[in-house]
Amino acid sequence: MPDVAVLDDPDVAAVALEPTRSRLLAALAAEPGSAAQVAARLGLPRQRVGHHLRALEDKGLLVEVGRRRHGGLTERVLAASATAYVVSPAALGPAGAEPARVTDRLSTGYLVAVAARAVREVGVLLRGAERAGKRLPTLTIETDVRLASAEDRAAFADELAAAVRDVAARYHAESATDGRWYRLALVSHPRPTDVGTVPETLDKESAP
Repeated sequence: MPDVAVLDDPDVAAVALEPTRSRLLAALAAEPGSAAQVAARLGLPRQRVGHHLRALEDKGLLVEVGRRRHGGLTERVLAASATAYVVSPAALGPAGAEPARVTDRLSTGYLVAVAARAVREVGVLLRGAERAGKRLPTLTIETDVRLASAEDRAAFADELAAAVRDVAARYHAESATDGRWYRLALVSHPRPTDVGTVPETLDKESAP
């Protein structure tokens, strides 16, 4: 089971986003089970659950991982096809976020569009790597930093940008015909104190 599956088919995304089906996906990602078991776990009618499970399985979001005898019946044991899911902007077609359509590169809209492009592109590359039985080479660097003031934030951004430009310039090989292109995106945003709350930096100042 992959850690994350990227959904770029609008029909598949629509099935996964239906509230009851998303609950079933989460439950069966945590623990495989039969229709009767997951219905009891979530407190839902067995017949209603069976209908939703069939829809999820038809779209490849659930897979059969075994069978078990229960009384005189044989029940199929199902599991989610991934631990978690993310919807690609590709599922929205032309309406999906695209950095080229955002004019202000310092805006939050541009940040979101860049992040969305990463989801779309890596999702496509990941499926290709899985079909080829290869590992997709990626790099993720993540950290939290607490900056004392707006002045420090600006200085930090300038130094970080200069460091990235320096490293990229040293390793970029424009004429290497056998080389592989990589896309590097660096984003920063205020860290929420808790999910669903206003970031602590915005509590104290109006500027982003």
